[in-house]
Amino acid sequence: METIWIMGVGRFGSLALKQLSKHHKDWQFVLVDPVKEKLLKAKGENIVIEHSHGVRFLMDYLEPDTSVSWIIPTLPVHLAWEWGRMKIGSDRLVQVKLPSTIDSLVPNPMHGSDQSLYVSNADFKCPTNCSEPEELCTVTKQPRKQDMFARLEALQYKEYTPIVLRSRQLAPGIGGYSPDQLFSFLKKVKQHKGPLLLCTACRCHGVITAVNHV
Repeated sequence: METIWIMGVGRFGSLALKQLSKHHKDWQFVLVDPVKEKLLKAKGENIVIEHSHGVRFLMDYLEPDTSVSWIIPTLPVHLAWEWGRMKIGSDRLVQVKLPSTIDSLVPNPMHGSDQSLYVSNADFKCPTNCSEPEELCTVTKQPRKQDMFARLEALQYKEYTPIVLRSRQLAPGIGGYSPDQLFSFLKKVKQHKGPLLLCTACRCHGVITAVNHV
């Protein structure tokens, strides 16, 4: 049985559950959210609810041998970065604000209130059921621009080293990563000292958090 952790049960987390449970009756879904009312709306024999913040839940339960196939981050924080900060230590992995000078190097940049930078190959609102085809955009029908995960891996900005966690599509509009990917991401972060750009990205969208690893 495949086990899926959905981290955050708002609009996108609920959509992920609906999409995946519809096509995978034998999968087990663990729903994680700090708001109990959201969890109580979910019903099903293959659903387990966990009243916890997603980052805290990962810290408490995710180990290299944990029996979980995919982690779907649908909470309003950069989950991989927040988890990495807790694993390594907030005194050693310190977030820094990215200056706007990086904006010219990435497509459609938007600076978030959390000091992370959100980027996208699309200058329009993408459909929630996008199948993320490899070559053509589902909206424009034009050849896709460079995959965002590849673009961020090649990003050269001042003295920063980019480290990218690729999000893979599990269903139209639904992306996630495996525990192996997340631990590999953490290992790379531990190996690099100094200024880093910690990124999570799929083919079209990404989030960048600038940190200093001391």
